[in-house]
Amino acid sequence: MVARYSALAHRTAYLLGASHEAEDVVQEAFVKGYRALGSFRTGAAFRPWLLRIVANETHNLRRSWRRRTTLELRMALRPDDADPASPEQSAVAADTHAVLLAAVNTMPHRDRLVLTCRYFLDLSEAETAQVLGWPRGSVKSRLSRALDKLRRALPSHLAEEVTRGRPQ
Repeated sequence: MVARYSALAHRTAYLLGASHEAEDVVQEAFVKGYRALGSFRTGAAFRPWLLRIVANETHNLRRSWRRRTTLELRMALRPDDADPASPEQSAVAADTHAVLLAAVNTMPHRDRLVLTCRYFLDLSEAETAQVLGWPRGSVKSRLSRALDKLRRALPSHLAEEVTRGRPQ
């Protein structure tokens, strides 16, 4: 369980706001998940169940901080995601990611959460709903509103990419 989901759980905790304490959040989530395995529904998807625990632990951490922290999405950039053919394409891709991340980073917390789950963690709507503890309809509506805000915050050439459905 730990070997298979550790990297995803760590990235999820970090992207949802655990920052430098993501490792502690993940460790606590795995302990809680292990203790709750008896209540896990047979046939249910394990990944969203575990990520929900990670999300809850992250929420608990954020609440205890008593101040809002900035969500940094730099870890969302995985070097293996893009393999540009030329240095020029590589520079353009890096610039595009920087502009996109800066725009997402300025958005309200809930918008960052739903965008992070759907587009940076590649979760489905159902998985996003389970991880965030929101109804699936809320994920759809919040994602739509967050994408609209993101389109308005981006230069027109990047807004077109967001319109096509994937802001990366």
